[in-house]
Amino acid sequence: MNHRFLGSISALAVAIAAVWLMSAAVAAQAPSPGKQTPGAKKWTPPRTPDGQPDLQGVWDFRTVTPMERPADLAGKEVFSDEEAAEFERRTNELQNRDRRDGAGSEEIGPDGRSDLARAYNDFWWDRGTSVIATKRTSLIVEPSDGKIPGLTPEGQARDTERVERRAFPAVGPEDRSVGERCLLGFNAGPPMVPSAYNNNVQIVQNRDYVVLLNEMVHDARIVPLDGRPHVASNIRQWKGDSRGRWEGDTLVVDTRNYLGETSFRSSGPNLHLVERFTRVAPDILLYRATLDDPATWARRWTFEVPMTRNTEPLYEYACHEGNYGMTGILEGARAVEKAAEDAARKQKSEN
Repeated sequence: MNHRFLGSISALAVAIAAVWLMSAAVAAQAPSPGKQTPGAKKWTPPRTPDGQPDLQGVWDFRTVTPMERPADLAGKEVFSDEEAAEFERRTNELQNRDRRDGAGSEEIGPDGRSDLARAYNDFWWDRGTSVIATKRTSLIVEPSDGKIPGLTPEGQARDTERVERRAFPAVGPEDRSVGERCLLGFNAGPPMVPSAYNNNVQIVQNRDYVVLLNEMVHDARIVPLDGRPHVASNIRQWKGDSRGRWEGDTLVVDTRNYLGETSFRSSGPNLHLVERFTRVAPDILLYRATLDDPATWARRWTFEVPMTRNTEPLYEYACHEGNYGMTGILEGARAVEKAAEDAARKQKSEN
């Protein structure tokens, strides 16, 4: 990525890489996916010394392609080259955080709040500037309309409750999101979703494990490949309980047993996630995630992100160490409470 919060390289990344990082076989050069000539031999991924497809390296998943297909693109699955260029131009202009005219995705008007709402200069953002290589108009590939399925009544109630809870001053850090509390990254998942910055994941592997180390909040997900069952359903984890297996050249990671606090798009604790990692070209890793939670959505849904190889290393994301935002949030909440108490005392004395 071009701009990051600089720091020393994560000790965790180095330690994991020292244990699991295998020497990669030299990848044969091949045409890009979809560009192979008729009759051309299908590209075969390099192998680790154990014979597995070699997925190792740092993979970049930033893009301006939206998760859901915009309403003005309904029925259009793929951009033309000209349409993609215009969408990129318009999106990058609207998302430019150095604008102070009130225009943009927030549409909050020229009343001075735009400067506060865009607290980071554009230098610090690294959401990408291009649509994905397939030029799809949404990351969602199923259902075909490119939209997240509608919420069930239970899912809607859960979503409403979370919105209402966040509308009140925080009594403690537990009242804020796991991202604000530096427990999980905004884009690290699982599933992994393109976001504002730190859109990188490093993969290291050996015969029995694959490690997914996200740059955001530098968290490592260690995925066993030895066929062991999931832990008991009463054991819940921040990132769920992941188990992996190989299906041909595709790594399949099955994750269950989430905590309720780690909701994704209003999901519940019984979310079942299946991720698929397939190296389809020397510098492209296709990531496909299917989410199934009958208590939340009317049907399961799937999105895809072609990740590209990044030749840069991961850098430490020192979230807890610099989390002044949480201090400000809690101090602000106490100030709101004090103002309300002072107003109540004043009204009482006047009466």
